[in-house]
Amino acid sequence: MIRRWVKHWRDAAPELEEIRRREVRAADNLHVLELLEPAFNHATRSLPPRASSGMTEMQAILARLRR
Repeated sequence: MIRRWVKHWRDAAPELEEIRRREVRAADNLHVLELLEPAFNHATRSLPPRASSGMTEMQAILARLRR
């Protein structure tokens, strides 16, 4: 059953990729930015700035995993 499920997704992949490409080409980025602007403004007003971007913590985690 799992093999059949994987085969269906593999068979559908090219068509799904074409749909994704069509939707990306048709997207109106300026309109999407206009829709997201209120949420962005709300987040910048209501969330305090972080002391760190998290990059240092992520590098430490990755360094531990590399060992």
